[in-house]
Amino acid sequence: MHGVSGRSDAVLDTAAPASRTMLVLLVAMSGLAPVTLYMLVPALPVLAGDFGRDIAIAQMTVSLYMVGLACSQILMGPLSDRFGRRPVLLAGFCLMIAASLGCLFAATLPQLIAARFFQAVGGATGMVVSRAIIRDLYPRERVGAMISLVIAALMIGQMISPLAGGLLEHAFGWRAIFYAVTAAAILTVCAIAFYLPETRRARDPGSAAGFRADARSLLSSRSFVGYMLCQVLASSLIFTFAGAGPYVVVTQMGRSTVEYGAWFATSGLAYLVGNLCCVRYAPHHALDRLIWFGLALQLAGAVLNLVWGVTGLNQLPSWLFITHMLVMFGNAFVMSNSAAGAISVRPQAAGTASGTMGFLQMGFGSLCSQFAAWLGGHFATPVPLNIAILALSLACASTMLFLVPRRSVMATEALIEQAEEETGLM
Repeated sequence: MHGVSGRSDAVLDTAAPASRTMLVLLVAMSGLAPVTLYMLVPALPVLAGDFGRDIAIAQMTVSLYMVGLACSQILMGPLSDRFGRRPVLLAGFCLMIAASLGCLFAATLPQLIAARFFQAVGGATGMVVSRAIIRDLYPRERVGAMISLVIAALMIGQMISPLAGGLLEHAFGWRAIFYAVTAAAILTVCAIAFYLPETRRARDPGSAAGFRADARSLLSSRSFVGYMLCQVLASSLIFTFAGAGPYVVVTQMGRSTVEYGAWFATSGLAYLVGNLCCVRYAPHHALDRLIWFGLALQLAGAVLNLVWGVTGLNQLPSWLFITHMLVMFGNAFVMSNSAAGAISVRPQAAGTASGTMGFLQMGFGSLCSQFAAWLGGHFATPVPLNIAILALSLACASTMLFLVPRRSVMATEALIEQAEEETGLM
């Protein structure tokens, strides 16, 4: 049995023939919030000019948006475990619609910043609940592949969203971006209402202790803590490199911002290809084996980058980014499969697991990005960045080595979990 406590056979029967529809829904739900983040970035200078405020104030439409993404996930995940996936998704995206309308009619920059925060809170519901839905519908060995498939499709949207935002702003003004986001959110709500089955029934108030019990159970599991930290540390590699990259390439290497953008796109391409390969090979290999394969590539790329930095070869963008592509290719295997492991430890608390993981990912990632920007701006060589990437790669591997139990122990935990689920269905 691979299901979740409270999941009916009707859900499986409904979801099976509509796998493509479900995939499109999962991509839309998980992707709307991050795409909305990136769409506004090209318009930030225009925002500052229109409202007569400093660009640093306009930047808060991005920074507080990320805070909203982090805060929402720790809240919406447990709520989806408690009340079901559909009602929480519908409520979250309705909040996003209302906040998007607030952005559309904002008369001052503070009003826009506040509306953007609530836009993120509502939109992040899709990010956290989509992972829980994947775990509801698919067995543990297929979760990593499905997450990779969603990420691969999402990556395409994220890569073109700044261009789409720039084109909308140039042709119709920055408010056109929010017209597009509002329309997309309305379509998503309609799709959820008509096509998404409930994959998790609301808990019986008399039999559920709620978030604290779920959190206590998850945090007492070495498997969950290990997988979660592995995923969080793997994602921090992306935040760290992105935070320092502009300073390293533009300031230290004296290259143009256009050249930096072109080189940075290679990292996204490697990550996309890694996810597609994970989709291809995940059904044929154990989840932990795929994680270790990715960790080996991460470590190899990080070590090579440090070697190039110490020998001085890293002063050329080609050496830095081609090696970093190896890191990002392996990172795709680590992130999707460690996320699958984390939300599979206690399937009936998949929402809580997903929310906790997403909250830590955004929170720790923002700190890494800020620290990396300091490294890039205060040193004349990429070596400090190389050391930071290697340290994070080693820490990521350590979580799997020292925290995640061996297969025999995990098999015993899985049998206990299955027995608990079957008891709950009786």
